[in-house]
Amino acid sequence: MRIFLFLLTNAAVLLLVSVIFHVLGLGQYLGRQGVHLNLDQLLLMSAIIGMSGSFISLLMSKWMAKQSMGVYVIERPSNSTEQWLVETVARLAQQARIGMPEVGIFDSPEPNAFATGMSKHSSLVAVSTGLLHAMDADAVEAVLGHEISHVANGDMVTMGLLQGVVNTFVYFFATLIGHVVDRTLFRSGDDDRGGYGPAYYITQMVAQVLLSILATMIVMWFSRWREFRADAGAAGLTGRGKMIAALEALRRSHDHEELPGQLAAFGINGGLAEGFQKLFMSHPPLEERIAALRDLR
Repeated sequence: MRIFLFLLTNAAVLLLVSVIFHVLGLGQYLGRQGVHLNLDQLLLMSAIIGMSGSFISLLMSKWMAKQSMGVYVIERPSNSTEQWLVETVARLAQQARIGMPEVGIFDSPEPNAFATGMSKHSSLVAVSTGLLHAMDADAVEAVLGHEISHVANGDMVTMGLLQGVVNTFVYFFATLIGHVVDRTLFRSGDDDRGGYGPAYYITQMVAQVLLSILATMIVMWFSRWREFRADAGAAGLTGRGKMIAALEALRRSHDHEELPGQLAAFGINGGLAEGFQKLFMSHPPLEERIAALRDLR
């Protein structure tokens, strides 16, 4: 249902953008400047290109996580720690009213954990060996509650679809800019034969890079916002004190190892950044997360 509603919203946004283009007469204006481009077709093609990559990533997210992180999935607990992990995840999943996730452990000296998966009823929750060694049971339980909250909130789907939307508009505007520069400034293309000059390809590539930077800032802003929600969800599932203690334990760890690729946005710990780099952080600073939990009502 979340996927359907989000796709419906995206379709409405694309339709609205198309209507705005027609009302403003953007297509006719570009035509008078010598730029003959079907904006509706470009918008549709951009949506297909932008959304398909995100859906493929979402569909393959659990498999990719297992392969890239070397996750050992606990099918039959072989010791008391594994038994406790499975039982704790099962209890938290029941509280959060989601399907039982797969539970895994990955080998890393740094305390971290992540959740991923296509839906709230088909997910994976994994913790690092460093997390199990560095934290007591209450703190680990809070971290698991944080990851379960990500699943219950549908963050994997929402994040993937948001990435698809920004990819759509990055490709659309980069292509539009490349076309305009090629036709108006360099006049190197040939509209009659549908050819493009080198100015189009160079400009389109540069525009994609610059627009992708802006798009990443938007996606990371959302990522930071939903971390506060997941912290609050963990506080509701396990207790605010336990979640604060878990974040305090993370803050005492001086070295922060980043999870690879899209998994970084779904880990418990997103590393550190200063100045302008803060705009590209997937997680808010731990101090801000702790303060938000202490102010939670």
